[in-house]
Amino acid sequence: MNGNTPPCPLCTSETAITIHSDKDREYLQCQTCQLLFVPTKYFLSLEQEKARYDTHQNSPNDPRYRAFLNRLFIPLEKRLAPASRGLDFGSGPGPTLSVMFEEAGHPMAIYDHFYAPTTEVLGTEYDFITATEVIEHLHHPRQELDRLWTILKPGGVLGIMTQLAPNHDAFAQWYYTRDPTHVCFFRRATFEWLAVQWEAALTFELNDVMVLEKKSAVCPFIREPVDQSTD
Repeated sequence: MNGNTPPCPLCTSETAITIHSDKDREYLQCQTCQLLFVPTKYFLSLEQEKARYDTHQNSPNDPRYRAFLNRLFIPLEKRLAPASRGLDFGSGPGPTLSVMFEEAGHPMAIYDHFYAPTTEVLGTEYDFITATEVIEHLHHPRQELDRLWTILKPGGVLGIMTQLAPNHDAFAQWYYTRDPTHVCFFRRATFEWLAVQWEAALTFELNDVMVLEKKSAVCPFIREPVDQSTD
């Protein structure tokens, strides 16, 4: 491989190859864990990044936003014991998922690098952790995801919502890459790789929701999506 190829920010291997370039950025794909990512030279400054997040209008009073979050809330809440304690990681400028879980009887903590940077909440354990539309923004995904997995209790669940990257032909037109704060993109195979590293039970819910359960068994297993369609 070219010595200038950056290591994968998830698995650290140096097997990445360029799969696409546009007028703004270059996109690489790791051949080990299949993560797609952009080199650090394309990262926005912290000020630019926050300015973009400040434009988000998410609110717990918005029924459409709640409906969107139900994609993760419904399958995750079904797994929880009463009064399970949770953490919403990357809660954003208008925390909403935490409100939904609190309404269902689950005490919540929130953390957000820009809007709720209280690192003390990352020093305790939780029954469940949520990360909705956040992992694609992580500059150091392995470091951050491993930290979340560490503070998840045995038997706990980590719920993630992010769009799975399409195949190479469709990637060039994929709307998800148009957001300059999106710097890493996960495939189904990437989550399967991560589940093996963590010895986790992995469930794919719908096409953008993944649930990882922290189990003691050595061999992970993968369940198929649960059909949540309604008539």
